[in-house]
Amino acid sequence: MDWKSFLNKYSLKEGSLVEVNDGEEKYTGFVIPSNDEKLLVLKLKSGYNIGVELSKIKDVKKLHEEKTIGKAEKKKIEQKPGLQTIALLHTGGTIASRVDYKTGAVYATFNEEDLLSMYPEITRKCNIVSKHLSNMWSDDMRFKHYQVIAENVEAMVKKGVKGVIIGHGTDTMAYSSAALAFMLENVPVPVLLVGAQRSSDRGSSDAAMNLDCAAEFILKTDFAGVAICMHNDSSDDKCAILPACKTRKMHSSRRDAFKPINDTAIATVDYRTKEIKFLKKEYPRKDGSKKFELMDKMEDRVALLKITTNMFPEQFSFYAENKFRGVVIEGTGLGHTPGFVSDEHNKMHKKLWEAIEELSKKCVVVMTTQTLYGRLQMHVYDKGVELQKLGIVPGGDMLPETAFVKLAWLLGNYSKEEAKELVGRNLRGEISERTQYDKFIIE
Repeated sequence: MDWKSFLNKYSLKEGSLVEVNDGEEKYTGFVIPSNDEKLLVLKLKSGYNIGVELSKIKDVKKLHEEKTIGKAEKKKIEQKPGLQTIALLHTGGTIASRVDYKTGAVYATFNEEDLLSMYPEITRKCNIVSKHLSNMWSDDMRFKHYQVIAENVEAMVKKGVKGVIIGHGTDTMAYSSAALAFMLENVPVPVLLVGAQRSSDRGSSDAAMNLDCAAEFILKTDFAGVAICMHNDSSDDKCAILPACKTRKMHSSRRDAFKPINDTAIATVDYRTKEIKFLKKEYPRKDGSKKFELMDKMEDRVALLKITTNMFPEQFSFYAENKFRGVVIEGTGLGHTPGFVSDEHNKMHKKLWEAIEELSKKCVVVMTTQTLYGRLQMHVYDKGVELQKLGIVPGGDMLPETAFVKLAWLLGNYSKEEAKELVGRNLRGEISERTQYDKFIIE
């Protein structure tokens, strides 16, 4: 008997909630499609899927009819007198996703009212004004989306909100946080990007805690600037407020995936006690004397190129021939590329460096390191010195993704020569004055 025949026998459908007994364990979940005809696949309450062999099933109880999509009841967002106001900008991602019980897949299609309905505790501590900007996965972001987000942040600041929370997918959240940090010069309120590693209707979801801690931090501190708010560790104890330009997603699925690189968290927020502990003495504070300015132009023709072995000149000349204005190289070690000729097998490296030199004449080329931790030292080895002679600009200890976004922003707002001079300067905390030894592996 295959799984479809099994469903017919017991009058079940995809999406039916059932309790299954295989003689050893009882499993409760929603029936979802199976790629193996010998397995009944269930979506458990935890959000995970489990396959139960049909031949081992002793008993099946149907608990209720098909559930196509679990959806929270919408509630009208009410404004309460005496409470401060936080703006919520909704862009999509896992924080705004639910499980489709017909497919078992996570999808991003519900709006900010749905999000607030699922987490009413936030509306008890502050008023929320919200705006739906998009329902998209974060890897579909383009520079224009950063501009849209920045423009809406500016609009909310003009309305006098206490701070802004941006619901965002985690995969490219670090790109967006860096872009907004450059675009929102002297922003006078906290702007926190918040995401989730588990969809919002899963029992293991981190969405509620991340949102709640972001709201607490906005309401209770003097911080003003862009940052990321995500789980500090794998337990549901604290969230970390992370620097916008020095943070990276370092794990595909852990709830504490986001880590500061060559830096520390700005603060932690205790989810249970609501205690906020600053880990940095120096952080951007509210300052009425500074003028808030939106600088949201971005140059589209900028690329990020990862160095590998066995590269070809065409991989560099492509950008020159296609009129790119900037290229960030994610180099090896202290900031190197292939280029020296040592024997007959790498003779083409002479042409490779010719291509790099030609590229440097036509656009701004910035070097970063794929080691992530540590910083460039392009004066240690002769190769680094020679690469600088070809026109490559060292990027200090900037993360490759941050350098990519920064260069696009610089070329959108400044001349080529100004961009070349400013890219190696610390503007938003993206370049550390010195890099200290620190633990760098997620346990």
